Amino acid sequence: MNAHATAERSFPCDLIKSRHPLNISKHEQRVLHELALGGSIHHERGENGKIYAVTCFTRAGHVLADCTLDVFLRLRKRRLIRSQNGQPYRASAKGIKAVRAQLNQR
Repeated sequence: MNAHATAERSFPCDLIKSRHPLNISKHEQRVLHELALGGSIHHERGENGKIYAVTCFTRAGHVLADCTLDVFLRLRKRRLIRSQNGQPYRASAKGIKAVRAQLNQR
């Protein structure tokens, strides 16, 4: 392998991440889209401090059925949602960038 081929393949980490979008499931996209429009995920913690139930509210106050605990945990693990000071979870800057533009079907 020559030096030119090696130089082409050695990208900075940020550049590699920006070229490859995250694989987001349909349910994750729906939840992230609602959060990007101003929705929030309210959570309940057990005695051990772990989150055991979540409810996703749209900006209009409707409950989104696609937001399950499993979807919530995947979004949080990927840092697509965040909470500040115990407030409800909202889309992070990374989450807003990850969700593709969709028509809002009202």
